Amino acid sequence: MCGRFALFRWSPTFAALPGFPADQQPHWSLAPGATVLLLRQVEEELQLSSVRWGLTPPWLADFTRTPAQARAETLSEQPMFRDAYRLRRGVLPANGFYEWRGTARKRPYWMTSDDSLMYFAAIWEAYPVEGRTYLSAAVVTHPAANQRRPLMLDQAAMAAWLDPQTPLETLDTLLSAPQPALRERPLATFVNDPELDAPECLTPVN
Repeated sequence: MCGRFALFRWSPTFAALPGFPADQQPHWSLAPGATVLLLRQVEEELQLSSVRWGLTPPWLADFTRTPAQARAETLSEQPMFRDAYRLRRGVLPANGFYEWRGTARKRPYWMTSDDSLMYFAAIWEAYPVEGRTYLSAAVVTHPAANQRRPLMLDQAAMAAWLDPQTPLETLDTLLSAPQPALRERPLATFVNDPELDAPECLTPVN
């Protein structure tokens, strides 16, 4: 399951997008419940927003039950996700994500692609709290190597995913599109500490 990812490096072009926070800090370990960056199309313009990682529809009363992941296979069917899939799509930019494997003792791995920035398919919702409106998101996942991994989009797929006019048939095709080959690096166990958000998370195993 995609339980944590990182965004600690970005280009000047990315930082020039509307909505990029002036005080944006690098993060080596973003977990569900964290504030993350969401890229979406707003009136034909790409825009970044700071959102809560954990989908929170306006009707949801229990904030402890906000899903951070949404399965690609049932995205169009689940009541929690289907409206957002149809109307509110975005992407979560990342430099990579973590994956734990093993039986007796799970080993963390750092997963990246050839591109410096990866874009994970996501859906988003707005929710009101005390007169203010906040945004939330869930990452779309697909099954891979006995894991749930984020659904990654290349530039063409991302443009289609973000476009509100894209037909549902095309979106369904994106959900099952081949995924890029990933590079992996076994890590030391520093990243197992959920409170650690520092470069030490990426310390390779000895």
